[in-house]
Amino acid sequence: MTDLSVFNHHRLLLYYKGDISALTLFAQQANGSVCFPKALPALSEALEEDEVESSKITMHPAALVNVINRILRLDTDLLRAEPGFSEQIDAPGGIITVYMARFTVLDPPHKLMSKLDCCLKTLPALRGRPPAEMELLRRAYVKVMES
Repeated sequence: MTDLSVFNHHRLLLYYKGDISALTLFAQQANGSVCFPKALPALSEALEEDEVESSKITMHPAALVNVINRILRLDTDLLRAEPGFSEQIDAPGGIITVYMARFTVLDPPHKLMSKLDCCLKTLPALRGRPPAEMELLRRAYVKVMES
């Protein structure tokens, strides 16, 4: 199994939250997507809670974080899987489960993200993304603010 193949039906949202200021920033790729390592397919839609398909076999988000660390060549302690966040997206190729990972650094890693051809943005700055991504970001923001 190649590193990218684990992301055929999984994605990660990467975010930073300041412990003191509560500043919340989401990572965005150069192509505009907030999903890593690749964007959601066109025509994807976020499933509502009553539409979610349960599966007996799931990928643990920490395993996905390990793979994204290798793909992006990040230090292994830079990202931590966010417990309790798992959203399903109905996509043309099947269900995609999206998890979140939080940057564990004190200050936003703007320079690092810039080197990866990515950036960190606030939720309002991400307006205009496809509807499935906007709904994911809304749900992620609610989760971050509640924790």
